[in-house]
Amino acid sequence: MTGHQETDFERVMRLATAAGLPGIAPGTSYGTPALQVRGKMFVRIKEAGILIVLCALEEKAMLIELATEFYFETDHYKGWPAMLVRLDIIGDRDLTERLIAAWRQKAPKRLAAGFVASATP
Repeated sequence: MTGHQETDFERVMRLATAAGLPGIAPGTSYGTPALQVRGKMFVRIKEAGILIVLCALEEKAMLIELATEFYFETDHYKGWPAMLVRLDIIGDRDLTERLIAAWRQKAPKRLAAGFVASATP
């Protein structure tokens, strides 16, 4: 019996949908699958197993220091409010938290103000 192997983007989409993030839609950015909120990209697949998530610079430094197994940056992302996430080892709960935080970075203020995060998986 063969089952469908969930792609990285399908997982991201499933978790964002399960978190109840309003206004999201799939799209592309730099030729790779991305999630957008009201037309603004907040996460995108960089390559197989690697997700780019928007995040505040202060938060990025702290997260990379605390969880280098999940989060990292390359020289290209230094000084930018985005970090890289290793999808093959991060759990759904931590990934959902990053998706919500990234969504909050790009969501219009009124939409973000009305969102209350549900319990993470």
